Amino acid sequence: MVKSGYTLSLLHYLFTTLSKEEHMLQASKQWQWIACPKQNRLLLDLDDNMQLRTPYKLRQLTDCVFSNPRFSLEDAAFYEQVYNYLDGFNLYKPAQICQIALNATAVKFHLKPVLAKSWFFQEYTGNEPSVEAIIKLASKAQIGEFLIVEHCPDASICINLNENFKLDDNLSLEQFEVIRVLNNRVHPLLNQQYQSQTA
Repeated sequence: MVKSGYTLSLLHYLFTTLSKEEHMLQASKQWQWIACPKQNRLLLDLDDNMQLRTPYKLRQLTDCVFSNPRFSLEDAAFYEQVYNYLDGFNLYKPAQICQIALNATAVKFHLKPVLAKSWFFQEYTGNEPSVEAIIKLASKAQIGEFLIVEHCPDASICINLNENFKLDDNLSLEQFEVIRVLNNRVHPLLNQQYQSQTA
């Protein structure tokens, strides 16, 4: 279950209200990013005293989070785009999609560029092209699901969708933590068993 990063009240709201009504948590002009020095994390302050805690540390953040913390129209549009994309597959519940989409939005607009760390991952040697943003990455220790947040000709910026992903015996990625990999490490995940709901 995708669960990290939420206060208990918000987690309860997502998995009860959203699961029943089957719709996304609507973005609000009241939402605001918070660079919290006490937690050393980027938070998203939502309505009704609820907050999303991302895994992103203050040193990873761009200056715009500090100077213009409002959840912008650009943020809202990307959040909705990611939500609607993920909602097209039989993979996640609405509450889970909200978590993924909000963390992806933070990475897209509010994180500094990250260096590629492709050496942790095995190259993909298959013939099936990866045409979706939901992918697999394979380290020496684990195979897991990731979401491409930004795709470039040579590399992709991805967030970890697993509760924990082991890079090797000593290092691991927290859920929703970001990593950049060369595109030859990307393994396609979606196949015949994961058909779009609209197909």
